Amino acid sequence: WIQRLLALAGLVAMSPLLIGVAILIRLESPGAAIFTQNRVGLRGRRFKLYKFRSMRTPSDPKYVSIENMQSDREGVCAKLFNDPRITKLGAFIRKFSIDELPQLINVVKGDMLLIGPRPALPKETDVYSDKALGRLSAEPGLTGLWQVSGRADTTFEEQIDLDLRYVKERGILADLKILFQTIPAVITGRGAY
Repeated sequence: WIQRLLALAGLVAMSPLLIGVAILIRLESPGAAIFTQNRVGLRGRRFKLYKFRSMRTPSDPKYVSIENMQSDREGVCAKLFNDPRITKLGAFIRKFSIDELPQLINVVKGDMLLIGPRPALPKETDVYSDKALGRLSAEPGLTGLWQVSGRADTTFEEQIDLDLRYVKERGILADLKILFQTIPAVITGRGAY
């Protein structure tokens, strides 16, 4: 309940920023400012994750399909380092993790915690190895060991190893350390695409 309270306080404190970002997103490209996406959490429980929209929607005349593009990251978790669907504002809010701030709503709702493995997409967990499934034994988080250790600059296997290490070592001190390491990780934007 402490993390839920902190998340609620964060939403209230950052409400001017959140409203401003939402307005700018709507001004730059057509579509809702916030979108939801199905994600997988603790022990495979599915929930709707909230994010600021950073990409053009298919109804946008400037939308570019990525159907024939190959992922820049090996493994289950695909990633394009130069995704043509991302808007100019989208690139900025992704680099500094502003697009993730609506997930404070998920923390308030009890879907996530502030710290934990990032919630995966169902299409990813559907093909997880037994080892990778181990990351689902902890509540998903807004930030975590992976985020402060390079994010998308790591391989998928390294991400799994970091998440499993977190699952094994988690505790109040470990969470506080990750929370403080998140600040420079967000400011530098390392591994965010």
